[in-house]
Amino acid sequence: MLEVKQIKKSFGAKTAVKGVSFSIGAGEIFSLIGPNGSGKTTIVKLVAGLLRLDAGAISVGGTDPVADPIAAKKMIGYVPDEPTAWTGMTGLEFLHFVGALYGMPEDARKRRIAELLPLFKFDGVEREYFEDYSRGNKQKFVILAALLHEPRLLLVDEPMVGLDPESATTTKKIFRDFVRGGGTIFLVTHTLSLAEEISSRIGVLKKGELVFAGTIAELRDKTRRGADAPLEELYAAINV
Repeated sequence: MLEVKQIKKSFGAKTAVKGVSFSIGAGEIFSLIGPNGSGKTTIVKLVAGLLRLDAGAISVGGTDPVADPIAAKKMIGYVPDEPTAWTGMTGLEFLHFVGALYGMPEDARKRRIAELLPLFKFDGVEREYFEDYSRGNKQKFVILAALLHEPRLLLVDEPMVGLDPESATTTKKIFRDFVRGGGTIFLVTHTLSLAEEISSRIGVLKKGELVFAGTIAELRDKTRRGADAPLEELYAAINV
C-alpha cells in the first residue's frame, strides 16, 4: 500500500532524510521510532504531500503522489502531530468541512459522522467550538476526520498526546479495526509501549537513516536480547 524508495530531503545545509526505503502492506501497522530530530515527521509529511522530495520516490496504492497528488491524497487519512482547525468551527462543522474537502456529499458526510462520533462518546461536545476544546478532544476530532472519507492508508504522527486512558484504549481499537478491515497504518511515535503493542513491524530512524526495519522478534535477534525483552530495552540497545 505504501512504498518509499531512497527518499531524501534537506533543509538548507541540513539533510533530514538520507536515502530511506521501506514498504508497508495492507492490514499492517508499521511504526517508525527514533530520537527527536531524526526525520520521522519529515517522512510522514513527504508521504502526505506536504513536503517535496529532493530525491527518491513514493507510491501510495500504486499511485505516484507527485504525478497525481489528488488521487493519492484520496487514499490517505492524516493525523498530524499538532491537532489544529479554524477556531471559529465547532467539532461537527470541522468534520463536515474535512469531508467536503474530500468531495463527500452532505448525506454521505452525515451518515459517516453519525457512525464515528459514538466512538469517543462526545455527548454534545461536537457542538462546542474547537478553540474551547482540551488538547485531548482536539486530538479525537482530528482522528475522526482522518477516518471520515474511509481512506486506505492512515498517516499518524503521535496519536496519544493529550488522550485520557479510556480514549487511548479506544484509539488503539480504532487502529486495530482499521487494519483488520484491510487498511494500512504508518505510525510515528515516541510511545514505545504503543508501538510494541499494536505494530506488525518497527522501523528505527537515526540521524535521517533507517537503521532497522522488521518485526520486534527480529529486533531482539539483532540486538541479541532475550525473547521477552521490551521494545524500550531494544531501542536503547540499537541506539547505543
